[in-house]
Amino acid sequence: MMRIFKTKLFSRRAKEIGLNDAALLKAIKEMLQGLYEANLGGNIYKKRVSLGGRGKSGGARMLVAFKMLDKAIFLYGFPKNERGNINKKEEKALKILANFFFNYSESQIDDAVKTGDLIEVYNEKIH
Repeated sequence: MMRIFKTKLFSRRAKEIGLNDAALLKAIKEMLQGLYEANLGGNIYKKRVSLGGRGKSGGARMLVAFKMLDKAIFLYGFPKNERGNINKKEEKALKILANFFFNYSESQIDDAVKTGDLIEVYNEKIH
């Protein structure tokens, strides 16, 4: 059962740059087909998305914690014109965060949603 989340910080940033949930769902559908820019290891993937009809080349980069047919958690995103990439220290921190969330039980995930630390974008049980 696939569940898709975004962190509170990612959600705030997504609003700032005009990235909506429909774009996030589209990104995950593409990732399920093997379409992503890079597998950084540690269940972290780099995925490009378009922003406001500008196409992917003028869009944003997202770092997603992703486990096929299980969970996806949008951790970090930024417009491509703001910065080129993340550094090794940031990459390491994202891998630690992904591992942290993927070791959560379902009840811990549900608690994180209740407290607002995670925001559920999609739950296969409901849809």
